[in-house]
Amino acid sequence: MKISTKQKIINKAIELFNEKGFASVTLFEIAGLLKMTRGNLTYYFKDKDALLASIVEELWAKMEVERDKTVQFPSFENLHNEIQLYYRIQRAYAFIFLDYHVLNHPAIQQKFRELTEQQIKDNEARIAFAITTGNMHPEPYEGLYHNLAFNTWMLSFYWLSQQMIRGEKANESGEDGEMNIWSMLLPHFTEKGLKAFRDFFGDDYLKKLGKSFKSDIGEYVKF
Repeated sequence: MKISTKQKIINKAIELFNEKGFASVTLFEIAGLLKMTRGNLTYYFKDKDALLASIVEELWAKMEVERDKTVQFPSFENLHNEIQLYYRIQRAYAFIFLDYHVLNHPAIQQKFRELTEQQIKDNEARIAFAITTGNMHPEPYEGLYHNLAFNTWMLSFYWLSQQMIRGEKANESGEDGEMNIWSMLLPHFTEKGLKAFRDFFGDDYLKKLGKSFKSDIGEYVKF
């Protein structure tokens, strides 16, 4: 299928923004790489803000289509699907998630705040559903499960940022980040919930949640 000139501009802009950062790329540079004049480019996008707004509209359209498939039922299987979706979106539009100034841009800020609130509510619904079906224990301390719902969102949203800060190579599947989320949730599963988890992921998944923990205090502190 033939790609429109407008879409070519968007695609090249995303590529450059991901590589160099939003602030470091000019419309002139984008136009030059597309072998067009800056004036021709501004026929489609009068400035970078207009270009960013179109990129955000594209991101949002993709996310809404995929989220409609994953949040229809508040199961942990759909949590897995949504985490995978979020990691794909973050890699495709990395410059948005890695730049505080872009996240606070008027074209983005309110949408992401609304999405954040909805995702936390969705996580709470999944926990409530797991309790109702006997897959999770009732909340042992007031506030604990709200914090779990919040931290599940936070790990998903900031996973790419922490990889960059720590100099870690990104896992293309996002499995390493997802395993961290399950590490928070699994201790609250009942035997029934653990069986359902194993049935879905397989026994081997639990064996590779992360590095083995050394419980010998001498490994960390010398007295």
